[in-house]
Amino acid sequence: MINKTYNVTGHKIKVSFRKSEVEYIFKPLLDTLVRLRKKKQERIIVYLAAPPGAGKTTLALFLKELYDEKERPYSFQTVPMDGFHHDNAYLEKHTIMKNGEILPLKKFKGIPETFDFEAFEKKIIELKEQPSVNWPIYDRALHDVSKETRSVDANIVLIEGNYLLLNQEGWRSLKNYSDYTLFIDTKLERLKKRLIDRKQLGGASVEEAINHYETTDKVNAERVLTDSLPADLNLYLTHEGFSDSKNEIKR
Repeated sequence: MINKTYNVTGHKIKVSFRKSEVEYIFKPLLDTLVRLRKKKQERIIVYLAAPPGAGKTTLALFLKELYDEKERPYSFQTVPMDGFHHDNAYLEKHTIMKNGEILPLKKFKGIPETFDFEAFEKKIIELKEQPSVNWPIYDRALHDVSKETRSVDANIVLIEGNYLLLNQEGWRSLKNYSDYTLFIDTKLERLKKRLIDRKQLGGASVEEAINHYETTDKVNAERVLTDSLPADLNLYLTHEGFSDSKNEIKR
């Protein structure tokens, strides 16, 4: 096993990857992206879509680290879509209908409606047209969008997020801007403990974490798992790790 510790949202997260995953899935994937970049002769945009709790952020960090271990002709960056959340002031003022009630969007932060889709789409178009763009950042300490931005100028840019392949109005157009797409599939019950633990790690009580799972995370995960567009490469999160064979998802 290859053991790693990453700082994610201000917390140290320990993850493990099997050597077989690295040799037969991740390294070939990175080689594919290099070939695509060489063929296109300009920046390529890669999506890593997954339901919440499936490990997309730590996988993106690991892929970046793995990419940098080998000398390659192209630069590689990973960026999240979290910075495109509407800020809290917006979410407090705007509402959504849930179970017959009109409630503030902030109560359901993380659902597609809480993201600024237009700004996100515009930024991806900028990535295709401009050599460098300023990418917004989400501040997990403030639980709000930061005033700071990150410069993105790599030859290969991997964007990770829940809704990159969502097959719903507006969102489905995003796939047109990608050169390669990945999707992490799994069983919903495999995500439950991970999501509840993650919420508690952020300071929530057990009751608050369970409630957030039932009202937001579970709904979001089901939405992504059941209504996402096909990807170029599907990864399956099993109890052992990642697989590129759907047969292993039954474990």
